[in-house]
Amino acid sequence: MLLRMISLMSEWRKVFPQKRTSDRAISQAISSVCALGRRTIARSYLVRGGEGDWSSEYKLHSRSQWEAQALFDGIWREAIKYCPGEWLPLGTDDLRIKKTGKMIATAGWGRDPLSPPFHVNLQYGLRYLHTALLLPLHQKAEVNARALPLWFEEAPPVKKPGKKASPSEQERYREEKKKRNISVQAVSMFKQLRMKADQLGGKEKMLAFALDGSYCNRTVFQANLDRTILIARTRMDAALCLPQKEGRRRYAQETFTPKEVQQDEQRPWREASVFHGGKKRVINYKEVNQILWRRGGGTRPLRLLVVRPVPYRKTKTGKVMYRQPAFLLTTDLTSEGTLLLQLYFDRWQIEVGHRELKDNFGLGQAQVRVPSSVARQPVLTASTYSALHLAGLLKFGVLRSEELGAIPKYQRDKTRASCLDLIRIIRDEVVVHPELLPGDTKITEKSMLATATI
Repeated sequence: MLLRMISLMSEWRKVFPQKRTSDRAISQAISSVCALGRRTIARSYLVRGGEGDWSSEYKLHSRSQWEAQALFDGIWREAIKYCPGEWLPLGTDDLRIKKTGKMIATAGWGRDPLSPPFHVNLQYGLRYLHTALLLPLHQKAEVNARALPLWFEEAPPVKKPGKKASPSEQERYREEKKKRNISVQAVSMFKQLRMKADQLGGKEKMLAFALDGSYCNRTVFQANLDRTILIARTRMDAALCLPQKEGRRRYAQETFTPKEVQQDEQRPWREASVFHGGKKRVINYKEVNQILWRRGGGTRPLRLLVVRPVPYRKTKTGKVMYRQPAFLLTTDLTSEGTLLLQLYFDRWQIEVGHRELKDNFGLGQAQVRVPSSVARQPVLTASTYSALHLAGLLKFGVLRSEELGAIPKYQRDKTRASCLDLIRIIRDEVVVHPELLPGDTKITEKSMLATATI
């Protein structure tokens, strides 16, 4: 597996200006996986037995000239092979990384994503825009999809001027806020991903983006995107209408909301089978095609999908309760509703990826504050995460292999290799096969244990 991971990372040699720089990046990425405790740059250097000055490890991100998003090119070429059909399913979301250093220029206050809905808390940190390829592994076996990051970009909000700012500064802030908000940056990312797909083997495939409700707005849905499908969660009270059939008006006077479509007994429920949570599940949904959303989509025809709430019991004889319904808007007017719903259900895997990146890969734990380092070091972590999971698929296949060892009795049966399984395999192989590591990199059990005591 280590050999396959390094083979994927060998594409980085085209990204960095010198071979020694690419070797340092590969060594830093692999040693970061092997380090115990916090995943800082200093620990990744010490786990390789480094001594003396480690400033070159930091200069890799602050001074060396390289394009961060190009680290995913090798992942693109291999991962596309796991996506049969006409689509490249993608999930997009933004995430926050908690920080405490006040010398980071792009850090600021924002909404804590873990705060309860009835009380919004604030969190000081960084904001990034993330898109992952949702590998439809459930088409080959009874396993969940896997999210592989393909784009990871810093998306800082515009700094708000102080109370004593002049009217011209306030006006400049409002204009910059319109030009650099998260939706505008997402549209720019969609276009760049379309160009990437054309260059790296996905020219004949449509890009299908599953989006959170924060991207269901005018900026995203009215953007001119080539060969791109959008599906996003919308509000239950969004004012929708049908096109006006006669006259010069484009919008019909009568409007309706997604909630009214759900409650309309004259519209029949349809059945769809989706794979989610380790097995196939039957869900009910309603569909209204060729509709208009005046405030969001303008004159662009859209399609509404309403997913029925799923009943459940906490105990076998407990009270029947219901989950929340889902109201989805999409720009795809022709594909089967089951395909669109499966795409949106697979979007959950990007949330799983966020948790694994933070908990198991130490995303954001590197202590950097130079603007170029703040923007690029997390990209190296995200690309390492993609290379690890893709190497695991190439080595062990879709299902969990017996080579990964027995499953503990206290855990449920796993049908695919977990992130911790793959990390454990890499830690074993770097000790047994040090000749595979670039340059004079050498990682031992003793050096890995030493990092846990720092």
